[in-house]
Amino acid sequence: MDLIIRKMTETDLEPLFELLSDPLVMEYLEPPYTKEETGHFLRRAGLSNPPLIYAVENNDCFIGYVIYHDYDEDSVEIGWVLHPEYWGKGYASYLTERMIGWAFLSKKQLVIECSPEQNLSQHLAQKHGFNYIDTIDGLDVFRLKQ
Repeated sequence: MDLIIRKMTETDLEPLFELLSDPLVMEYLEPPYTKEETGHFLRRAGLSNPPLIYAVENNDCFIGYVIYHDYDEDSVEIGWVLHPEYWGKGYASYLTERMIGWAFLSKKQLVIECSPEQNLSQHLAQKHGFNYIDTIDGLDVFRLKQ
C-alpha cells in the first residue's frame, strides 16, 4: 500500500468538499458540509499550526484525511475519514498502524473517538489493541497505552 500522508494545502479545498459533503461519509460525524463550512474546517484544522488533520493520497489522488493531534497532555487522538471507494480495503487499518508508529515515537497514549453506532471504527480500534474506556460527550472513547 503506497499511501502518502502530507500537510493540507489550499488546493485540497475541492477534494475535501467532495468528501465532507457526502452524506454516506458524514453519517456518523456531522451533517454534510457546505463549501463554506469545508473552507472553515480546512483553515481551522488542516492549515493550522500544528495541523489537526493531514491529507491522505493514493497515487497522487486525495482519498481523505487522517486525524492526528493532541487529545490531552498525555495522549494523541487519531482517526481517519476516507472516500467510500476506499472502505473495506485495509486503508484505515494501514493508516492506524502508521499513526500508532508516530505516537510511539512521541511516547504518548493514543485515543480514538467514534459514534457508538460506528461499528467498523470500534472494530478497528479493538483490532489494534485499543481498549474501550467510556462514552464521553456522546462518543465512545478507546485508548491504547504505550
